[in-house]
Amino acid sequence: MTEYTYLTSEELAGLASPADYVAVVREGYRQRGEGAPTEPRTRLGNADPPGFLTSYIAILPETGTMGGYTYSAGFGSNDAHFALPLFDAETGEPLALVDGAGMNPYKTGAAGAVAVDELARADASHVGIIGSGTQARGQLRATATVRDLDSVAVYSPTPESRESFAQEMDDELDAAVQPVQSSAAAIEGADIVITATTADEPVFDGELLEPGTHVTAMGQYHPKKREVDATTVARSTYVLDLRARIDQDAGAYRHALEQGVIEDGHLHAELGEVVAGTVPGRTSPDEITLFDSGGTAIETVAAATMLYERAVEKGYGQSLPATPASEAWD
Repeated sequence: MTEYTYLTSEELAGLASPADYVAVVREGYRQRGEGAPTEPRTRLGNADPPGFLTSYIAILPETGTMGGYTYSAGFGSNDAHFALPLFDAETGEPLALVDGAGMNPYKTGAAGAVAVDELARADASHVGIIGSGTQARGQLRATATVRDLDSVAVYSPTPESRESFAQEMDDELDAAVQPVQSSAAAIEGADIVITATTADEPVFDGELLEPGTHVTAMGQYHPKKREVDATTVARSTYVLDLRARIDQDAGAYRHALEQGVIEDGHLHAELGEVVAGTVPGRTSPDEITLFDSGGTAIETVAAATMLYERAVEKGYGQSLPATPASEAWD
């Protein structure tokens, strides 16, 4: 008999800053770039009631942990629920079961910020963000830890949402955050463009991107879903979180390939390869770079490990028994 720790979102809240998340997620992607094993999401859809079940896994050998992320969305509750099992990478024994809902925008935002730090110009200071929900907040908070931001323009189709976002983030960040009335206005003059939406179709015209812009698109994780258009993909140095997503759910890339505006091999690198230094990131000031962030277990396991260790130090969590197979099958 062994034991593991169950941790709630409430217990994990406030244990880490956006910068803390960025630091451990960066380390996770470095390990991936040097060969840490992981797999992209498996997604199972359900028609009635409508919903889907998703899972993905990773091992971070140097961190010493492994695990995954399983969540349901939709179904009868019309909500989302996240469970994150964490294991010791040396012994294989369970360490924790984490309620992953609270950490989700922070770990996803951290992956976007790592990409910004690797791919955006060093002097990038103006962000154009499309989307005004929780994930957009997570992306902006994390990005502000890797660049000295002067200004942010936010667009969302609902005026009240973009105005609320702008007021909240303007109070929180040093940068001046203003709502704008179109996606074109959001990306005008932007050094960094972030899309954090649930859109099925492109949310801006790629022809409007100025030379030297970095784009992070984090709402693209379905073969028919694409926040950015084929023009953006074609104009960019294209970086994915996981190479295996190309044939699975990188919708913008697949569409650009089918339209004939790119050829096989347009993918520049995985983010981990850039972080590890095995593939260069940005090579010129005028280069347009794109990070396609569909979500992986790399940032999930890295962030969960940090939170687990800090929670244990504070005595948080409920200890639960776990029976190994050797005993259960005896």
